[in-house]
Amino acid sequence: MARDTRVRSNEPTSKEIAQLAAELGLEKKGEEIVVLDLRKFSIGCEYFVIMSGASDPHVKALAEWVEDELARRLGAKPWHREGLQNARWVLLDYVDCVVHVFHGEARQYYMLERLWGDAPQKRYQDPTAGHPRDDTGETDGNGEVGT
Repeated sequence: MARDTRVRSNEPTSKEIAQLAAELGLEKKGEEIVVLDLRKFSIGCEYFVIMSGASDPHVKALAEWVEDELARRLGAKPWHREGLQNARWVLLDYVDCVVHVFHGEARQYYMLERLWGDAPQKRYQDPTAGHPRDDTGETDGNGEVGT
């Protein structure tokens, strides 16, 4: 088996950002957290992280927590951010990974998971309820996103 000889840069990968964003959502009681692996599509983005908050203040708190902790833990700062003021749909754009934090009603309206229904999905749930699940429903004990 060939050894990976690439030098690791200090920049976090889009996969690392996606995984940590999903885990951070769990820490603040985010609901229905899913990571969509978009690498097989030619859209210029590798991952969507989608989560819901129970209220506008919860959406805002989730988005701020994810943004602050990604910066603190990985040094990742969004290239663009929008929606924080009205907190119905907050978008944190890390270029190759986009984090969407929705109010439940807005999420049902836009239905991003359905729009990207062909993308592999990894659902995250409260750690006390089990491990992350992939789109086949099989448990992934190591929490990896994608392959």
